[in-house]
Amino acid sequence: MEERFDTWAAGDGYERYMGRWSRLVADAFAASLDVGPRARWIDAGGGTGALARAGAARCRPRLVLGVDRSAAFVAAARATAPGTAAFAVADAQALPVRDGACDAVVSGLALNFLPAPGAAAVEAARAVRPGGLVAAYVWDYAEGMGLLRRFWDAAAAVDPSAAALDEGRRFPLCRPEPLRALWTGAGLTAVEVVLVEVPTVFTGFADLWDPFLAGQGPAPGYVASLAPAARRRLRDTLAGALPARRDGSIALTARAWAVSGRRTGRRTGPSPACGRQGAAGAGPSPGTRC
Repeated sequence: MEERFDTWAAGDGYERYMGRWSRLVADAFAASLDVGPRARWIDAGGGTGALARAGAARCRPRLVLGVDRSAAFVAAARATAPGTAAFAVADAQALPVRDGACDAVVSGLALNFLPAPGAAAVEAARAVRPGGLVAAYVWDYAEGMGLLRRFWDAAAAVDPSAAALDEGRRFPLCRPEPLRALWTGAGLTAVEVVLVEVPTVFTGFADLWDPFLAGQGPAPGYVASLAPAARRRLRDTLAGALPARRDGSIALTARAWAVSGRRTGRRTGPSPACGRQGAAGAGPSPGTRC
């Protein structure tokens, strides 16, 4: 079973912990995509719908179909879905569309949680038309996702065994060369890997720490496993290591790596970068598949 299905169960908990930052990186990613208006999208492993909403706002697609294995996440996504988006409980490794049905398959912050990322990349390539786009992004857990980097460094300082749980160690896929190899191995061409970075500013330590108590995700799951005294030691160690400003706010950054490629074959039409050009238009019923 996917770890994401085990540890990402409640949409509201995810929103407090990571959703506010995932929305920022989703918007930056969507702004860079080379997909024209009125395209048909799949958001594979779409979670609570941050990327589907950003894509709908930036790119004016005909339809975005978001799929995720978590029924709770799908319910949360539906609650805030734009009119051109539909969501279904489904597996990113077995997309519910025919071959070549869509113009783009995208994925945000999910690829590393899949048991077979290579199979997911091949499946995404199957689902897009010739010339279609396959693109995804993941956090740079090893170095650039400041919130998690600070957390796991503090955790290992208090409990050396916590180093084995560090996502930077557990997810070696989340670096440029492994991502590039994954996309080329799926038969995609014109593969590029670029950096996406967004600010993550917390109003104070409680704003940063309290979401770790919700149990949503690997790091909060680790916090939930601790006895109260160990949890306090971790909290105090983390607080002492953060760069607090005079007003108590804490400014960090979150870096992601974005990979993109094209299915081999001729494009069937122009595809301007959606972040720079788009055209509004009425789409089909949200229940329509790609």
